[in-house]
Amino acid sequence: MVDELWLVRHGETEWSAAGRHTSTTDLPLTDRGSEQARVLAPVLAGTSFTLVVTSPRRRAVQTARLAGFEDTAADPDVAEWDYGDYEGVTTPTIRETEPGWTVWSHGAPGGETAEDVTRRIDRFLRGLESIPGRVLVFSHGHASRCVAARWLDLPVTEGGRFTLDTATVSVLGHEHGRRAVACWNSPGGPR
Repeated sequence: MVDELWLVRHGETEWSAAGRHTSTTDLPLTDRGSEQARVLAPVLAGTSFTLVVTSPRRRAVQTARLAGFEDTAADPDVAEWDYGDYEGVTTPTIRETEPGWTVWSHGAPGGETAEDVTRRIDRFLRGLESIPGRVLVFSHGHASRCVAARWLDLPVTEGGRFTLDTATVSVLGHEHGRRAVACWNSPGGPR
């Protein structure tokens, strides 16, 4: 199994800045998001990775390239939670008709359920079982939080307990033989 799994949430997009749920809509980074991604380059440059994976979405691929990683493998299993009918809608707007809604507790009508996301995140993690060293993943807010939850053998719905800002680095590793969080939501990477 991989020694460390590094997660990078993509840089800012127009919709992430506005709090709009973005899954399949393939938005580019804003100017600020591009700058955020460039700032990641020196943070990640001193670390070697056995494999670098991106979500197939443009915002994740752009973040990887601007952070210095041209040679990546796109994997749809680390794409963002499919928000279905809530694509492009903010949480406060959804809660006007569905009080208390979260993607963690309710899923997304016309999109993915927690069970759907669990299946693909588990498939992704199983694919890392024979890869030694460090793996770097450029992904999304909810998807990365789901990866962390499943790394810790928690239900994906527990991903809601992890906050995750744009263009931040998180590291999942091991502590005394158990999977652990080594660093979370850091704009400067691990210390």
